[in-house]
Amino acid sequence: MSEKERNESIAEEAMDANDTAASANAENTATNCEESSAQHTERLEKELAESNDEVAGLKDKMLRMAADYENYKKRNERERATAMKYAGEHIFREFLPVVDNLERALQQGAVEGTDNEKKLAGLLEGVELTLKSLHTSLDKFEVKAIDSVGELFDPNKQEALTMEPSDTIPPNHVVNEFEKGYFYKDRLLRAAKVTVSSGKTDT
Repeated sequence: MSEKERNESIAEEAMDANDTAASANAENTATNCEESSAQHTERLEKELAESNDEVAGLKDKMLRMAADYENYKKRNERERATAMKYAGEHIFREFLPVVDNLERALQQGAVEGTDNEKKLAGLLEGVELTLKSLHTSLDKFEVKAIDSVGELFDPNKQEALTMEPSDTIPPNHVVNEFEKGYFYKDRLLRAAKVTVSSGKTDT
């Protein structure tokens, strides 16, 4: 074999070796790519499963919260309806002693074998006790009477029914009242109906 042929043979062997190495590298690269793609897919599937579990958990939590809120609303509505139905209960309870006192006053006035003066005295005492009890109940609910007699007439809390001369009450001051006025806390519950002085009598 000539030198030229030997060199050509060596070159061919080198090329074959390079081709074999390149093929092996290509196969390794493809294998690595396949493994990398499989791992990536597996990771994505795992993350998707975790996300689905999280969404399912949040959905379940949201449904429970919605149910709890509905139950809360229904319970509040029931309690409010009950409170409105019996809103006046404590007020009426306070006025029951007033009824008791009136009944006792009537019983006292109807006692047989007692002279009229004693009956009248007993009836008057019963009415006085009833009025006192009523004022006590009104005080508990912050219902206060308006002091009008002798005070300067105030159209914001008094209603003038008439005017009359007075030697003792200054002009535009209240002489007497037909009906007392009342405040409930800081709100006018009822204006007082009054007579207003027009001043001293002309002589």
